[in-house]
Amino acid sequence: MARDSNNKQNRIPIRFVDAEAESDPTVEPSPEMDSQDPDITTNSAEEEVQLDSELSKPDETTPIEFAEGGPITAELVATRAELKRVQEENADLKDRFARRQADFENYRKRVDRERNDIYNRVVADVAGKLLGVLDNLKRALESEASVEATESDEFRHFLSGVDLIYKQLSGVLEALGVKQIVAVGEPFNPHIHEAVVTEETEEFEPDTIIQEIRAGYKLGDKLIRPALVKVSKRG
Repeated sequence: MARDSNNKQNRIPIRFVDAEAESDPTVEPSPEMDSQDPDITTNSAEEEVQLDSELSKPDETTPIEFAEGGPITAELVATRAELKRVQEENADLKDRFARRQADFENYRKRVDRERNDIYNRVVADVAGKLLGVLDNLKRALESEASVEATESDEFRHFLSGVDLIYKQLSGVLEALGVKQIVAVGEPFNPHIHEAVVTEETEEFEPDTIIQEIRAGYKLGDKLIRPALVKVSKRG
C-alpha cells in the first residue's frame, strides 16, 4: 500500500480535452490544469510583451559586405582612385595637346614668315639686277623723240620692238609684286626718294618733287632702290 501511495504522489495528472471543449469558451478549466508544478515557471504578462517587442524589431545588424573595410568598400575606393587617375590623365593630355597645337601654330607662322622673307629677298635681288636693263630700254625709247623723220622704217620697227620688250619686262616685274614709286608731284620722302637736284620755283610748294630722274621701285614694304628726283625750294 505504501508503494501505491508513493506512485499516486509522483503521478502527473493528464487531462484529455476534445476539440469542442477547446473551442467552447464556456467550458471551465479543470482545477488540475490550473495547478502548476512548483518546479515549472511561467512568464508574466510584462515579460511576454517585452519579448514580443524585441522579436518584432527589425534586424539592424550590418551585413558583412557593407561593413567598414569590407570588399565592396574596398572596390568603391579603388574605383574612385582609378576615376581620379583617369581624370588627371585626361586633363594632362588636353594640356599637352593644347601646347602642341600652339607650338605647331607658331611653327607654321614662323615658316610662312621665313618663306615670304626668302621669296621677297630673292625677287628683290633679281628685280634689282633687271632694273638696270629696264632703264636702258627706257632711254632707248626716249631717244625716239629725237629721231628725224628721214630715218629708215627699219629703225622705227627696231624701236617698236624695244618698246614691246620694255612693256613685257615691266609686266613681269609687276607680276612679281615690284611696284614703281610715285614721285612727281609728291612731297619729298627721304625713305623712298633721293634728291639729287634742287630748284627754286614758285610753281610748287617747297620740298615737292618736280622731276623724276630715275624711277624707284619697291616690293611690298621693302625698298629695292630709291627714286632719284629733283626737289623744289623757295627762292
